[in-house]
Amino acid sequence: MEEIKGFSNKILEINLTDKSWSISEASIKDREMYIGGKGLGMKLLYDRLKPGVDPLGEDNILIIMPGVMTGTGAPCSGRFEAIAKSPLTGIIATASCGGPFGIQLKTAGYGGLVIRGKSAHRCVLWFDHETVEFLDASDLWGLDTAETQKLLLASSTVKNTKSNLLDSVKVESADSKKEAILAIGPAGENLVRFANIASGHRFLGRGGLGAVMGSKNLKAIVAKGSHYKIVPVDSELFERLKKKANLFIKREAVTISMGKVGTATNVKFVNKAKMLPVWNYSFGEHDQAFRISGEMIKEKHDTKLNTCKPCSIMCGHKGKFNGKDAPVPEYETLTLLGSNLGIFDRDAISRFNDICNRGGMDTISAGGTLAWVMEAVEKGLVPHDVFAYPDNSHQVASDGLQQSESDKSAQYPLMFGSPCGIEEALESITKAEGFGKEMGLGSRALSQKYGGKEFAIQVKGLEMAGYDPRGSYGLGLAYAVANRGACHLSASLMAFEVFLGLLKPDTARAKPQFVKFVEDLTCSINALQTCHFTMYAYTLEPMLTKYTPKFVLKNLMLWLPEVALALFDFSIYPAFFSAITGIKMSSGDFIKAGERIHVLERYMNTREGIRSKDDALPERMVMETIIGDDKKRIVPLKEMLKKYYKLRGYNSDGIPVAKLFEQLQIPSEPCSIA
Repeated sequence: MEEIKGFSNKILEINLTDKSWSISEASIKDREMYIGGKGLGMKLLYDRLKPGVDPLGEDNILIIMPGVMTGTGAPCSGRFEAIAKSPLTGIIATASCGGPFGIQLKTAGYGGLVIRGKSAHRCVLWFDHETVEFLDASDLWGLDTAETQKLLLASSTVKNTKSNLLDSVKVESADSKKEAILAIGPAGENLVRFANIASGHRFLGRGGLGAVMGSKNLKAIVAKGSHYKIVPVDSELFERLKKKANLFIKREAVTISMGKVGTATNVKFVNKAKMLPVWNYSFGEHDQAFRISGEMIKEKHDTKLNTCKPCSIMCGHKGKFNGKDAPVPEYETLTLLGSNLGIFDRDAISRFNDICNRGGMDTISAGGTLAWVMEAVEKGLVPHDVFAYPDNSHQVASDGLQQSESDKSAQYPLMFGSPCGIEEALESITKAEGFGKEMGLGSRALSQKYGGKEFAIQVKGLEMAGYDPRGSYGLGLAYAVANRGACHLSASLMAFEVFLGLLKPDTARAKPQFVKFVEDLTCSINALQTCHFTMYAYTLEPMLTKYTPKFVLKNLMLWLPEVALALFDFSIYPAFFSAITGIKMSSGDFIKAGERIHVLERYMNTREGIRSKDDALPERMVMETIIGDDKKRIVPLKEMLKKYYKLRGYNSDGIPVAKLFEQLQIPSEPCSIA
């Protein structure tokens, strides 16, 4: 096996229109300034994508980028990033994913994959370290994500199928572990605007990247790697950092909890804080929430680890649902396809999750859209018989609870608190049939047609994740200004405000400073490509933050945020970059790179028309209080937004100013690349 020292800057450039391919080189300067992953991918897209292109048109570009850490065996480094213009939001979509694809891409010798054009025929893109092939995918079209990956990996199927694709015998047995697949399901084929892309049992979930593949007639991408071994330049330092990182992860409370019960551990914290989405974010808590908690799932469903590799946190789990093995639904799925619809039946939520995963669509946007439809039916904006399905409410919940008599009405098949009709609705979205085709456009498009914009819980067209910002004002600001829309991972302020209790949640004070800091740090982490959850361990376990008394840290964070931020030691991230690449990077360089990536993405969005008016929350969050909330909280967005723009270096309309481009060394015009 050959070795790659540190990283490869070889970019595999694919043109589906004329079935051509070439190799380009990312510059060392861009590697230093944008790191890799999301950052370098964003710069590559900036240099290639013209503003105003149709997201589902031939001119959109899909970029897949591993990170510097990908393939090195570093903790939680089996990740990669995908970037394109989103068909759901009309702006830049980014998604980070676990699963095997990033490692195989990198060990095939490539530091990135750029896909442009549109195939005249349905195809699979196949490549290894020396060749690229465009294979016929006719026999795969219509198959779900699991079936597609299984067929592409099964050597016996390869030999016994007449398809041009499978006759090629280019794909070996799954046992070889030398290849990995990105695949779309019927939702991507049918251009559902929130279709996702599967990588093993993980997904590039948000923004409709699966529809981008579908619009290009691209069913799957197969990367055959394992030709190269990725070797850190400073292997001794790298091994010391691995040991330190694993120590931090094994002793930090949040990462320990995630390893035990998965992301569903968040249910108990969020319900207690009265910010659990219930009935389309009308309520913030529910007495049945414990039924979908990670602890209850572990107790009732015989859970086992089902994680990415290599991983030290191990938040992924599987268990017995509906009498068979299935992934434990993530927190977002449990809330958006569960509590937000008034459903606390774990088996039912697992079935909804399975339909979305196999069909290839984002559970957050699917759930958010369903909740809008339920409320629109209640308010008479959408006919109650838009879905008319046979009564299936006789099903018994996983806890042995029989559905109530009110749930047995087939007259209102989509209604809060009843699973009746949901599976059929999800299937109709996947197949783009009937009203399901309209639902596949997302809640913003539906509310623009039928009314009800005030309860379409989305920002910039992206449905909101499972945390009500009225219980976490910093998260409210983060949702409003996040580059890809209502993204909880752009700046996860609920961690400071709710999970850790370090920052007072119901005040605007200090929130702009912390949102900016966490946005910049998150961008750099997604450029390095390691798990977002390492942020808890890597910033809270170093001595300065670990041993600062909590009451001191809380007061500093509230009253002197700049001083508090100086206490957060995230030096392990740039140290990994330096050890792997041999390029020296300080903590200051690392956070500056994150700022550069974030501002470049913002600028690309402003070229698509984004302005301050779009940095808004749903009316429900700024005008209505949570039902039953004694504090009567609403998000004070305006006062936070003005301060945030000033800190960011944006003008009053939310556009980065020229001076900021100079400071960050961002070219005001992209490179001209044909």
